[in-house]
Amino acid sequence: MLAGFEAVTTAAIQKLTRCFLLQVEVLDGRTRQQLCFLDKVEPHVTIGDIKRLFHKSYQQLYPARQDLKLDPKGKSLKDDDVLQNLPVGTTTTMYFRDLGPQIGWTMVILAEYIGPLFIYLLFYFRVPYIYSQQDAFTSSSNSVVTLACACHTCHYIKRLIETVFVHRFSHGTVPLRTTVRSCVYYWTFSAWLAFYINHPLYTPPSYGDMQVNYALAIFVLCEAGNFSIHVALNNLKAEGGPKCRKFPRPTKNPFTWLFFLVSCPNYTYEVGAWASFSVMTQCLPVALFTFFGLIQMTIWANGKHKAYTREFKDYPHLRMPIIPLLL
Repeated sequence: MLAGFEAVTTAAIQKLTRCFLLQVEVLDGRTRQQLCFLDKVEPHVTIGDIKRLFHKSYQQLYPARQDLKLDPKGKSLKDDDVLQNLPVGTTTTMYFRDLGPQIGWTMVILAEYIGPLFIYLLFYFRVPYIYSQQDAFTSSSNSVVTLACACHTCHYIKRLIETVFVHRFSHGTVPLRTTVRSCVYYWTFSAWLAFYINHPLYTPPSYGDMQVNYALAIFVLCEAGNFSIHVALNNLKAEGGPKCRKFPRPTKNPFTWLFFLVSCPNYTYEVGAWASFSVMTQCLPVALFTFFGLIQMTIWANGKHKAYTREFKDYPHLRMPIIPLLL
């Protein structure tokens, strides 16, 4: 009798469980054609699990390439979103978009920064076919040219070190087309400004050593500040963990005190470093690179600033996105 009762109970539980199993239909976001139909899906599965199940049917579409939405024009679903916590019924329709080939963030950053590092050195050492043959493998008589090379090299070496040992990336991959576009941007600008700074006809800054020395001091301070902010942000993520949300605050490090005034002082220091490099070299391509960088970093800073103010009710009102009291 007891064994029979247990069998009936088990069957009832299994039947009840099946009642709560969900069905997931995946449609093409553009054509609305059905790509995949997943039956008997557990309510507690995540979107990441859905992507892995979808991957079994389409081997070339690995999870990092997949973008799933509940509405074609809605927000993309996060991998850690749980199905039962979403506004869905027993049958869920999701819309798929192919993000294209993906590359890991670390490889992207390394590609972006290794290129400018070596491209600049090619111009500094004046390898053949860049300038005239009589100038091949010669060195400039202007000390500011050597100083500029040292600053440019140290800047990108710092970035590479931060990429490997400091940065924590919230997104694992980047589309290949975005990587190519970023590399073209950084590599082209690096070659352009290096061509003029290391040119045999390059003339030193108008105010001589005074202009160079003051600009160098600001450059070093901004580089130190930028590194300090990156370390502070890394420590914040390590302390709170991936699920904990905190906004950054000033620490005992004086370089982090800029958090009193701006939301993204790493961008502030970055712009300051390139602005001082522009003054040090008195080179128009560097100034243009700084200007375009300011525009892009202002867009990023505005996005982060708005996210902070939306999420945290006690977020300091005095803070601006990137430039204290101004922008």
